Order: sequence, then structure tokens, then C-alpha cells
Amino acid sequence: MSRSRKIRILIAKPGLDGHDRGAKVVARALRDAGMEVIYAGLHLTPLQIVNTAIDEDVDAIGLSILSGAHKTIFPKVMKLLKEQNASDILVFGGGTIPKKDWPALKHIGVGRIFTPGSHTQEIIDYLSIAFEAERAK
Repeated sequence: MSRSRKIRILIAKPGLDGHDRGAKVVARALRDAGMEVIYAGLHLTPLQIVNTAIDEDVDAIGLSILSGAHKTIFPKVMKLLKEQNASDILVFGGGTIPKKDWPALKHIGVGRIFTPGSHTQEIIDYLSIAFEAERAK
């Protein structure tokens, strides 16, 4: 059975960081690649992000964090997803997240991290591969 709908992605800017140019570029690139994208906007709490992801029935959440709050925000999002029985939603991130912090994020279930300067095609390829097996069902 093939996948009946496009990959649905929520792009969100958690916390107080007000710089969303990169998030908008990623959202547009994913949309142009044929994915359904919901851009949730700025200044969101982890709870707002998780609730929106569940309400919109997304396959993945992309968090853009430039503020340095990744050690707080990612764990909160992952915990809330687990509490809401939505751990099947893939979480990935972008922004100024030091490489030394990536293993701890991966350990709690966060997928790839894309830093400034990453090509949007890398993100498209990552998501396409991540959901390739599901599409084949």
C-alpha cells in the first residue's frame, strides 16, 4: 500500500529568538520539494509546538533555534511528544547548535541537526529517506 498523502512537516521557532529567515527558507524549500509544510511562526513554547504537531497530524517537526536554548527546548519537546503518545513524530533541528551538543540530542531521540550554511537539498534528502520506508507500505 502506498502512502496516501504527502510528507507533512511543522517548522517552528521556539523561545524568544526572533530571527526566522532560515526557517522560512527551509519551509519554502520543503514545500517546493512537494512536502506539505506548516510554518508555525515565532516565539512558541514546546507545548504549543507539540499540540500543533498533533493537531496537524505532521510526520516531522523542524525546530529552528539560534538562541542557545537547544539544551532546554529539545528535551521538553521530546518529553511532551512521549507524554502525548506521539513519539513517532520525527524531530530535527537547525540553527546555531554546537556540534559537541549533537550526541546528547541524538540520545534523546532528535534526528539530524542542520547548521547555518546547510544546503536545503540536504534537509529534503534527509526527510525523503526518513519517510521512504513508510511510503513503500
